[in-house]
Amino acid sequence: MLSTSTLVRGLRVTSSRLPGKRFASHGAPQYNEPTGWLFGEKPPPPGQKRVKEDWENVWYIGMFGSMAFAAVMLYYKPDTSVQSWALQEAKERMEARGEKYQYTPKSS
Repeated sequence: MLSTSTLVRGLRVTSSRLPGKRFASHGAPQYNEPTGWLFGEKPPPPGQKRVKEDWENVWYIGMFGSMAFAAVMLYYKPDTSVQSWALQEAKERMEARGEKYQYTPKSS
């Protein structure tokens, strides 16, 4: 029977020889030095406008469009709460028995 250390050593040797496998050995972490500019972007010279990148308009339309769509869908969402169902069921049952479901005070 093989010992666990021999088995682990054998697995380590075979796994390191597999092509394309890089098990967290991708070098040192990258670090971007702070520049002091907002989002690391140097402001344009006076009198010039900032040039947008190609992806920015798509991101704005997608992000705010999906927020607007979600707001409209939440506004028109059907009421599926247990309380509203129970209230409607109680009203129907009371009407079927001939009872009033709204309180009307008696005049004295």
